[in-house]
Order: sequence, then structure tokens, then C-alpha cells
Amino acid sequence: MTTPVYLPPVRSVGLAQPLTWLARGLNDLTHAGWVSWAHGLAAALFGLGVSVLAYRHFWLLAGVLSAFLVVGPVLATSFYALSRALERQQRADWGVVRRTWLGWQRSHPRAWREHDYWCLVEFGLLLALAALGWIVVSASLITLLAPEPVNDPMDFVRHVVLAEGGWLFELWLALGSLLVAPIFASSVVAMPLLLDRKATLSQAVLTSWMVVLANPVPMAFWAALMLALTLLGLGTVFFAFVVAIPVLGHASWHAYRDLVDASGLPERGENVA
Repeated sequence: MTTPVYLPPVRSVGLAQPLTWLARGLNDLTHAGWVSWAHGLAAALFGLGVSVLAYRHFWLLAGVLSAFLVVGPVLATSFYALSRALERQQRADWGVVRRTWLGWQRSHPRAWREHDYWCLVEFGLLLALAALGWIVVSASLITLLAPEPVNDPMDFVRHVVLAEGGWLFELWLALGSLLVAPIFASSVVAMPLLLDRKATLSQAVLTSWMVVLANPVPMAFWAALMLALTLLGLGTVFFAFVVAIPVLGHASWHAYRDLVDASGLPERGENVA
């Protein structure tokens, strides 16, 4: 007989709890200091760089920026590690980030033999493939179905968003939602759980789905807040990303801690990536 997969219990939270996560995330940002700010600045510079390079190819720009949301849970791993260190009253500095991403190569020379140890990498690759798939779909839709060539943001607004009698923008949003919704449900607490505990990829993903099913309205509100802050970053030419990305990353750690009782799983060490 197949042994049932152990899934940690999940908790229910109130509708306003995501606002508490954001407040805690902002507090972690202030305590983590320049390490956290540097990650936010890197995200802002990445977005700005992509915009400059792909400004005249908005079909590509729209796909890349949308894909950035898909792989966000992986990119936020550093924030999870910093928040965990603060929670444990340890130093939240560059050493925590470095050990999280690189330390296993020195302290665990046989880690490649342990399938469980590669969960973060496997999940990251899956999200990266999903992001690549969306870039291809998004670019194909805009390039092939737009009534006029879309070369810059104003072309996108005129020929896709505001096109009379058009349905391309609605189709673009619908396909994006079909992709993002299951990814959000699969990853909302999966990455923090994999960082914090010795869980398998299937345990992390199934637990994430349980969280969403147990808290559909708060999770929808959380997703809306994440989207709103992302749009704020885009609307400020990525300047707001310097703050928004770290706050969201740290807040996601607190969302995991509030939503999942992971005490039944063994803790993972600091060197986890």
C-alpha cells in the first residue's frame, strides 16, 4: 500500500490579515537594512533595464514583465531567509543570503544525491518554464492578433487595450489569469515551506493549495494586494519596486508562518538553496 503523504495543518485567517503581513514585511525591511534594500534596487534596475531594451518591442516587454510575477516566489528566497533570521533573533545580513544560495556546496558535498535537497531548484525550474511559456504565448497573441503593430506601450494601449470592438486584451488577460491562478495557488507558501522545513516538492505544493482552499477570500485579497503593489512599481517606472519587492518578499514569509503549522516537519538548516 502507498503511504499517505503527510501534509502540515493549515490555519484560517481573517480577511484583513494580509494587511498585517505587509506591516510585518515593512518592519523586516527596516531591520534587515541595506541587504533587503539592495535586492529591491536590483529588481527595480532589472525592470528598468528590460524596459529600455524592449521598449520598441512591447510584445516582448509585456511577456517578460508578466513572467517576472510568475518566478517571483523563487526570487524572494533571500527575503524569506532574512525574515527567518530576524524571527530567530539572528543577524540578518549578507552572510545569511550567501549561505542560503551557495553554502550547501561546501557544507553538503553529497547533497546532489539527496532528491529532497533539490526541491527549491526543481520548483524554480518549473516556475521558469511556466514563465517562458507565458512569454511565448503573450508575444504570439500581441504580435499575430493585434490590428496594428505594437512597438511601444502607447501602441499597446491604443491597439490592444482601447481597440474598438476588440477582444484581444480580454483574451490576453484571460489566458494570463488561467496561468497565474494555479501558479499562485501552488506557490503562495510553497517556497517558504521548502526553505524552512525538510519537505518534498509535492508536500509543499499540496500544502499551498490547502491554504488557498481554506482561505479563498483572504488569499484573493492577498493576490490583489500583490498585483496592486506590482502595478504601483510599473506606474512609477519601477522606482517603487525598491520598497514594494522587499516588503512583499518579507510579508510572504509571515503569510507562511500564519497559515501553516509546519512543526510536524523537521527543520531545514540555513544552507538550503
